[in-house]
Amino acid sequence: MAARRVLALAAALLSLPVGASAADTAARHDVRVLHCARLLDTAAGRMLGETSVVVDGERIRELHAGAMDVEPYRKEASAAGGSFQYIDLPDSTCLPGLIDSHTHLTMEFSRSTYSDKFRLDPADYAIRSTVYARRTLLAGFTTVRNLGDAHNESIALRNAINAGIVPGPRIFSAGQFVGSTGGHADPTNGYRTDLAGDPGPKDGIINSPEDAWKAVRQHYKDGADLIKIMPSGGVLDEGSSADNAQMTLEEIKAVVAAAHDYGFTVAAHAHGAEAIRRAVLGGVDSIEHGTYMNDADMKLMKEHGTWFVPTIIAGKFAEEKAKEGWYPPQVAAKAEQVGPIIQATAGKAYKAGVKIAFGTDAGVYPHGGNAKEFVYMVQAGMPPMFVLQTATTHAAELLHKQDELGRIAAGRRADVIAVPGNPLDDITAMQRVSFVMKDGVVYKDGGKPTL
Repeated sequence: MAARRVLALAAALLSLPVGASAADTAARHDVRVLHCARLLDTAAGRMLGETSVVVDGERIRELHAGAMDVEPYRKEASAAGGSFQYIDLPDSTCLPGLIDSHTHLTMEFSRSTYSDKFRLDPADYAIRSTVYARRTLLAGFTTVRNLGDAHNESIALRNAINAGIVPGPRIFSAGQFVGSTGGHADPTNGYRTDLAGDPGPKDGIINSPEDAWKAVRQHYKDGADLIKIMPSGGVLDEGSSADNAQMTLEEIKAVVAAAHDYGFTVAAHAHGAEAIRRAVLGGVDSIEHGTYMNDADMKLMKEHGTWFVPTIIAGKFAEEKAKEGWYPPQVAAKAEQVGPIIQATAGKAYKAGVKIAFGTDAGVYPHGGNAKEFVYMVQAGMPPMFVLQTATTHAAELLHKQDELGRIAAGRRADVIAVPGNPLDDITAMQRVSFVMKDGVVYKDGGKPTL
């Protein structure tokens, strides 16, 4: 309770307005007309030519081929007491706002991370998260799944963003991680005995199906949007294994049953083949990382329609930093094992026909660099159009928001970004986002923040 009071105070300290909320924008009948040199139709999988996009409040109203006469829209907005803006994006490609299906906006790994947890308070992480959220939005990611934090800071961050208090992406938060005692989700791994304690379901730590139900219900009470479980070992915890199975099939099934009762989807951190098998059989919606996924796992995922979120960038970054001495020895050893494998696994999963959604594990590497994942996915053998769809239509479907997000189309949320040139010719263009609009509000134009 004390941690939550601290988070509430942190949110209050951050209550200076940074821009109009989406609701305010809609009420004023603000109209924006975007003139795009090209526009990516993510649903059809094709690049359109010159296109004009009419945005009314927080929604896309119309699309028109070519340029258009904007005067009628200017007059209409003025008559309704709203504003009008014409935005020309020459030699740029307009795309839907991007979706990162795996982020951790309340932390960012550094050399001091393992000791920071003994010095930093929840309020410190909450305040830093506002910086990371802004970076993510300006990189063109207008929506994220935040897959785990320590004190539900990402729920507070989500609420502050939704209220228009701070800028950031639309967040679907998993709140605290869920896993077993001593497993990847246990926040006290590596602690000396007198500090370790015995975390339980209220802390996301479960050891039975009954604990699983209590943990999910606690997440519902806390205001989470989905559940993140840890059925396998991980790279950056202080345990010795990155891939051992750490939850029973019965525990996973209990989490999924409870989660679905409450309208939650379930994401499963799983590196090891056996943990992946159990998670898929248990009914999870997505497998995160999947480093040691084998052919049998891929076949099972296809049969169950389970999504795969590869996070190649995190594996590569951790491998690099392990060689620079960032991590304790047992963590460094795991990072050097996983790093060289994770990209090849993603390529094999694509060739096998597994459903793939874009995700990066942001926070393992510095926030704002999310788009480098596109490069790694192309290097793994995925076509540029496909990788852009993983961050738009595919990720929207994983969120069950395919009617709202992932496409530039009439009636959808006005999440639009632009990059110079054509990303189908040069996927690195996705790392040079020049324009960002979320819910009809412009946050970046001409390559510069507008707030």
